[in-house]
Amino acid sequence: MKTIKVSIVTPDGPVYESDVEMVSTKAQSGELGVLPGHIPMVAPLQIGAVRLKKAGKTELVAVSGGFLEVRPTQVTILAQTAETAGSIDIERAKEAKARAEQRLSGNKSDVDVKRAELALRRSTNRINVFENRI
Repeated sequence: MKTIKVSIVTPDGPVYESDVEMVSTKAQSGELGVLPGHIPMVAPLQIGAVRLKKAGKTELVAVSGGFLEVRPTQVTILAQTAETAGSIDIERAKEAKARAEQRLSGNKSDVDVKRAELALRRSTNRINVFENRI
């Protein structure tokens, strides 16, 4: 089966690199699936999971925004943060979710609501990726 090279990179360095059969993720415009030979494109990403189909299995990587660049033989994801399912510290993610929920449920006059909502989305994404790992 044909494969496409995938690189997921953050400011801290590479997080994932492999040849996969398919990449699917959530772009700002909606769900996006990429197969080998896909037309070149660039798309901004939402907070979500990148699903990488490889040898009949699906690997997950949690990303918190960034950009996806597609070329016919390579996909590069430049993410603000990214973690493979196996590297997620689940306790830390649950604590971050609880903190964000507490900030959103309290007195909102002294809370940056947008920042708390983003923290909640990021932590929920990390928990979901960890729990759905293969």
